[in-house]
Amino acid sequence: MIAIAVVYSFSMPVELRHLRYLLAVAEHGNFTRAAEDLHISQPTLSQQIRQLERALGARLLDRTGRAVRLTDAGEAYLGHARHALRDLAAAERAVHDVQDLSRGHLRLGVTPTFTAYLVGPLTARFHARHPGITLTVAETTQDRVESALLADDLDLGIAFDGPHLPGVTATPLFTETLGLVAAARHAETARQEPVRVQDLNERRLVLLSSDFATRAHIDAYLTRHRVSPRIAVEANSIQAITEIVQRTSLATVLPDAITHDHPHLGPIPLDPPLPARTVALLRRDGAYHGAAGQAFARLTHDLVHTRGYTPPP
Repeated sequence: MIAIAVVYSFSMPVELRHLRYLLAVAEHGNFTRAAEDLHISQPTLSQQIRQLERALGARLLDRTGRAVRLTDAGEAYLGHARHALRDLAAAERAVHDVQDLSRGHLRLGVTPTFTAYLVGPLTARFHARHPGITLTVAETTQDRVESALLADDLDLGIAFDGPHLPGVTATPLFTETLGLVAAARHAETARQEPVRVQDLNERRLVLLSSDFATRAHIDAYLTRHRVSPRIAVEANSIQAITEIVQRTSLATVLPDAITHDHPHLGPIPLDPPLPARTVALLRRDGAYHGAAGQAFARLTHDLVHTRGYTPPP
């Protein structure tokens, strides 16, 4: 008689917490800081990572150096784990996304100039219509808005059309024009005819600092026309510039639309005008578009039409 021995191997199932723990250690490069961030003890974290490695039958972390690093297997595994966690977060939002918009959460990223004339009216209208929706607004650079969309850290972005990161889709909203902006009392007297760009050599201006994309747009225009105005003040805040301009004789160059919500400011056309820019609503390709995001997109299109902003080309 032949005896056959069958050996059953029971492996521990991989759970979501294992993925989150591995991601935390990889991001911090250190078990202590990862444990603090996760609000668990370091021995518990180490034990959970060892359980994950046993379940997979592979070493995921290199613990021999001063910093904890992913092994090749760890790099491969974590890439898929990140996608799984992102898809799970999207699934959870889909479940909690109530179609009647009585509750929910929307994450919006905008480039800085839009906080001066677009974010306020949009938020006011959206909150009035859907008070149960929590809106998180992040003001940052366009490249960071697009990166956050791709990482699923944002649902929508408002920035400029043009070359975008692969995976980002842009829907044109309106055409933004820029011009000279001064205190309303000064703009009223100068509004009869455009200011020639060469006349800016005689003006003292307040301009955004060089970390703004709008400043690069302005500098390119001035350079093209060989104009070097005297820059009396530089600021990295739209609010600071509007406050300075309305209280002084200094002028600035900003989107004309900013004067819509600032009665103490007035636009003065330039000759030739600055090149216009197309403002766009940004999304991630293939991302889940919840009811809140769809409602916000519709409201945005309605608002720019109501305000008479120039349609996109």
